[in-house]
Amino acid sequence: MLPSLCRYHRQFSRALLPLISRQVELKLLSSSTHVQRAKYGSATSERKKFYRDVTISQGEGGLYEINLDRRKLKTPGGKLFTVPNEALAIAVATEWDAQKDTLKFYTMHLTTLCNTALDNPTQRNKDQIISAALKFLDTDTVCYRVEEPPGLVELQKNEWDPVLDWIEKRYSVVIGSSFSIMGPQIPEETKETFRQHLDSYNFWSLIGLEYVINQLKSVVLSFGLIDRHLTVEQAVLLARLEEEYQIQRWGNVEWAHDYDMYELRARTAAGALFVYLSSESATTKKKILQD
Repeated sequence: MLPSLCRYHRQFSRALLPLISRQVELKLLSSSTHVQRAKYGSATSERKKFYRDVTISQGEGGLYEINLDRRKLKTPGGKLFTVPNEALAIAVATEWDAQKDTLKFYTMHLTTLCNTALDNPTQRNKDQIISAALKFLDTDTVCYRVEEPPGLVELQKNEWDPVLDWIEKRYSVVIGSSFSIMGPQIPEETKETFRQHLDSYNFWSLIGLEYVINQLKSVVLSFGLIDRHLTVEQAVLLARLEEEYQIQRWGNVEWAHDYDMYELRARTAAGALFVYLSSESATTKKKILQD
């Protein structure tokens, strides 16, 4: 499974680089409210490539390191860049290996998430991350419904209701939806169930899961994605359902729609991959990534 994941991430990164490069001067990427990006996490940050080879090595305590021409990578906070397993190390190394003449740090989502987990710039613990993630439940995208136009009302019902039904059955909770601007009243029992579920993740995985929730603005869609009930493409489309409806009705700006869609897919896919890989405990055969 790991080789296919790495090949997917390499191909995904390289496919997106030309698109993002052409548009980055026209539109800044939106940054996460909770995941703070320091230095090369910046949406506009670029730098001339200064290395040829990317390798991984196992260091003290069994942690894995990233080496750029045998120089150890460090975080923006100055810490040694280490990850808990070989799978994640290979995925991060793939991001660095995919860079061409110019390093485009705004495309390196896994690296940014690792930096956040390592430096923890806001100094939050697991409980605080869980509380921040659960706040999205009160304003969850799929819980807010419109009363008009009829076409959008029907679209929301047909596309969002099955996901709500799935998560309510999957976790034995009640969520519901509402036409009110205040949204539905989420029972405390539901929040407590989700809190316990989130608490089962380790600190690194929580960083990734909160990132996905922030991208989709939905706990429901994020759980559907992480539980493999939804694909990345499906989750992003459902998160943008109203926007997609308006685009179909009124048209879209020439390039902006595709750019927004692909960038949201890239961030969401990276977040989900980070959750999976940061939970991975098995190691793989030693692999060296070279140009």
